Amino acid sequence: MKELLKKAVELSEILKKQDEILIVTHIDADGITAGAIAYKASERAGKEVEINFVKSLDEETIKKIKDKNKFVWFTDLGSGQVSLLANIDCIITDHHLPEKITNNQLNPHIFGYDGSVELSGATTTYLIARSLGLNFDLSALAIVGAVGDLQDNTHGKLIGLNRFIIEEASKNRFVEVKRDIRFFGKQTRPVYKMLEYTFDPYLPGISGDEMGAIEFLRSLGIPLKEGDSWRRWIDLSPQEKQKVVSEIIKILVESNYPYELILKIVGETYLLREEEEGTELKDAMEFSTLLNATARYGEEEIGLKICLGERGKTFSRARSLLANHRRNLSDGLRLVDEIGIVELNNIQYFHAGNKILDTIVGIVAGMSYSFANRNKPIIAFAENEDGVKVSARATMRLVEMGIHLANAVRIAAEKVGGKGGGHSIAAGATIPKGCEEEFLKILDEIIGKQIRCSKSDIVA
Repeated sequence: MKELLKKAVELSEILKKQDEILIVTHIDADGITAGAIAYKASERAGKEVEINFVKSLDEETIKKIKDKNKFVWFTDLGSGQVSLLANIDCIITDHHLPEKITNNQLNPHIFGYDGSVELSGATTTYLIARSLGLNFDLSALAIVGAVGDLQDNTHGKLIGLNRFIIEEASKNRFVEVKRDIRFFGKQTRPVYKMLEYTFDPYLPGISGDEMGAIEFLRSLGIPLKEGDSWRRWIDLSPQEKQKVVSEIIKILVESNYPYELILKIVGETYLLREEEEGTELKDAMEFSTLLNATARYGEEEIGLKICLGERGKTFSRARSLLANHRRNLSDGLRLVDEIGIVELNNIQYFHAGNKILDTIVGIVAGMSYSFANRNKPIIAFAENEDGVKVSARATMRLVEMGIHLANAVRIAAEKVGGKGGGHSIAAGATIPKGCEEEFLKILDEIIGKQIRCSKSDIVA
């Protein structure tokens, strides 16, 4: 860890010498928060700052960046394309697997850490920001980015170097670490809606079933309303929360859900102390979803402004985008139910064509587990301007069985002339149109091998 922090200081010294900085970052929650951290830290250091959001660093995008003739700070991307960036004066704070080691990168993989769970784009960028000056308040945004990148999913909490940052944020009273149920919507959704839209873990008779969720709460004697207002998770008493958690654990045990995964439904949650309770900005999980909703509809600047402290009309716009996002997800889920999911030996898939946005098809894929086979990963296709977007989703149970979607998707995509990557539980790729069938055949074989290898390890 000392060497990594030393490198952070070294790169911050390079930034201090610049008058102008162009920040180039990715368009997701981790990328937006990383960009916001870099922007705010650079601005506080007295630099003239510009920020650009990009989907990927292809040759055309890199040419546009070069043409600006500015010093560049790449956040949440760049490590996979260091050869293409060789002629650009820059530093890189990224957590994806680097193409090769260079002196201008701060990347956990270079120092022996796992960038998929131990340090995200935002938390890596924060290490530079804290070396630039007194930027400890930006630790809260860094945690939002790490949670948005699902870095707390595998262990039910942030681990590795993320742990160093969460402890710093907690010590400085910017973030409260609270042990609670790890379901989405605790701050803003009625409790029954929170349960209805929980699919990992899948709750038989509750997930995807509004009346089932309502009856579940009624059976426990938990009132749905207080006056005219629907009760949210944060409105429940500790005793009521314990009742719900205990009954959910009982349901999962009866469903033969793996014990080690049952333990993870309760874990760490991260609350931003300076944000208002009951809003999407209070809980890191909901904050990151709000940011994703801005990015997926081409309004990353709204997400950036929220991170930089704007509220009022900007926050209203973000909420409007989130509401639209939820409607699109609901429509997408109905479409998948209509067209059906095709099962192969080891995977299952659906092709949405141009009927679901490529920016949300992965989320729809994950939600499709409400009616899909939970024993196989789901692969989703959606057309975009670059060809066909591939989004792959698994459950924690499948990951525990040995499935690693990022590795599988990357190999399958490269074999058909595309490129891909991601994480063990969620991955994506872009492949040429017309290659879907070949891609599926290759991917099906790879996933099968991953499962067999895992089983042989258990036997051994």
